[in-house]
Amino acid sequence: MKVKKFKAGTMPEAMTKIQADLGDDAVILNSRHVNAGGFLGLFTKKYIEVIAAKEDTPAAAPAPAPQKKRQALAAQNAAPLQTSSAPSKEKLEEDVRELKTMINGLHEKTNTSTGGYPAPIKRIADVLEDQEVEETWMYELLRHLLGEWYRSFEKADSERVQQWAAAHLNELLPREMGPSESMAQMVNLVGPTGVGKTTTAAKTAAYYHLEENKSVAFITTDTYRIAAVDQLKTYAEILDIPVAVAYSMEDFREAKEQFSDRDLVIVDSAGRNFTNPLYVKELSRMIDFEEKMDTYLVLALTSKFKDMKTIYEQFSLLTIDRFVFTKKDETASYGAMFNLMARTGIPAAYVTYGQSVPDDMEEVDHAKVTQWLLGEAEHE
Repeated sequence: MKVKKFKAGTMPEAMTKIQADLGDDAVILNSRHVNAGGFLGLFTKKYIEVIAAKEDTPAAAPAPAPQKKRQALAAQNAAPLQTSSAPSKEKLEEDVRELKTMINGLHEKTNTSTGGYPAPIKRIADVLEDQEVEETWMYELLRHLLGEWYRSFEKADSERVQQWAAAHLNELLPREMGPSESMAQMVNLVGPTGVGKTTTAAKTAAYYHLEENKSVAFITTDTYRIAAVDQLKTYAEILDIPVAVAYSMEDFREAKEQFSDRDLVIVDSAGRNFTNPLYVKELSRMIDFEEKMDTYLVLALTSKFKDMKTIYEQFSLLTIDRFVFTKKDETASYGAMFNLMARTGIPAAYVTYGQSVPDDMEEVDHAKVTQWLLGEAEHE
């Protein structure tokens, strides 16, 4: 008997190798799953190891003479039937059906991409790559998913992989998300021009004034754009909220003293070219950051991660407590937001979309971030 061991990614591949080497008469003696080390030992892949055998072909006996052949046939026909140990035709057909079912199941389980990832994990990887999640977090997640996949090989499916991915992505985000529970009396909104700071200030004020029944006031230092001051004054008039315009540090301190009895004072700072490092120094001369206040860096989700990172680095001279991400309605890409929070450890307070005040704003939590990131994978 000729016995050989075969290793393949799937059972169909193993069967092809066995058939090519041993022929159609080969039988499978045993099969099992084995792990093989991946790149630099970080990843492991599941293979199928199959042991197959084939009976040695006996030497052909010389053909009997015609007379002896007829006698042998007669004797065979006269002899009683012997019980055969070979399986019946029905049993063979049943075994073939079971083998096909097993092969189809294994093929579905081990369906891999050209990169070697199981199909459900490959779908997650494709979605996150499309979302432009950084490679650092991608590789960490994929390593985690592959480990879970091969530890739970028989139980793994697309839904389970989705749950594993969401849980791990949540672990990479800051622990506390949304607005701070111990929000300071003053909230200062900073950021580059054009990201929607003034509208965000109005939405925040409207929420706390109308929904939380708090007394709110505005201070604006955005004196470079007359339209911005007029816009904030319009919101203040509609909401019946006082507003003060600060042209200097002295003006700012007077406004702060004027609104000292308010539950919340929202500061709308001027937006400038974020590539100019003098902007943050100008802010420091205008606003007293030594005072107890929360500083929210406002960024547009339509920005590239590289730009977001540069903006954050410019403003890192200040103490950034929270991010606010705007223009969610103008993009379907959330990887940059995830990258920035994972890299800096700073959570997001709000995400805004549209111009409606105060409706087009929502608090951020872990479940929402992972849902935005993996939303496309859920529908594949």
